[in-house]
Amino acid sequence: MGLVASYGGKALESAMLNHEIEHTQRELLLKLGEVCESRSKDTGQHVRRMAEYSYVLALKIGLPQEDADLLKMVSPMHDVGKVSILNKPGKLTDEDFVLMKLHTDVGHDIFKSSKGRVMSTAAVVAWQHHEKWNGQGYPRGIAGEQIHIFARITAVADVFDALASERVYKRAWDIDKVMKLFEDERGRHLDPQMVDALVACLPEILEIRDQLNDPPGRF
Repeated sequence: MGLVASYGGKALESAMLNHEIEHTQRELLLKLGEVCESRSKDTGQHVRRMAEYSYVLALKIGLPQEDADLLKMVSPMHDVGKVSILNKPGKLTDEDFVLMKLHTDVGHDIFKSSKGRVMSTAAVVAWQHHEKWNGQGYPRGIAGEQIHIFARITAVADVFDALASERVYKRAWDIDKVMKLFEDERGRHLDPQMVDALVACLPEILEIRDQLNDPPGRF
């Protein structure tokens, strides 16, 4: 009994330690995402909303709880490459945009050498979240299910938040206008399954947006 109890205690201690490590990684990734976003001075709670949207969408399409938790952890890293590219609020010039497109490769390079599950997944999301379902995205122009499912979910969450939330250079779009764009981009920019999931859980998504909205007068 003593040996069994000892083994059980060590297993519990190890599980608790792993949970604490993963929790710490999640907090570090979220804070790093906030630092990256704060440099642009225009996105406020964007990374927190992104994490929650991605989690809801992952569960909606039937991904396992473990995968949904992982995506929630890494989605704030989607634009981490911007930290070393361009620090400019508001709309970009054509020249700025060419430079900004490099952020996907930079984000991938930041994490790609890691062998751990969390960091390697963050590398994929950072690299692929601007790819499009029809192959017209960047940086590699891959299409359809060649794009990692986490990146396809992140793309929907990112586009939704960019349109439905206020930014320094724009007001939030009316939700009907937002959803019309999603209808138009279903099967072009965005994975049809992910767009359908967004439509199905829109009330929950809007509740998250309102709960994590930027304070009045933030912009």
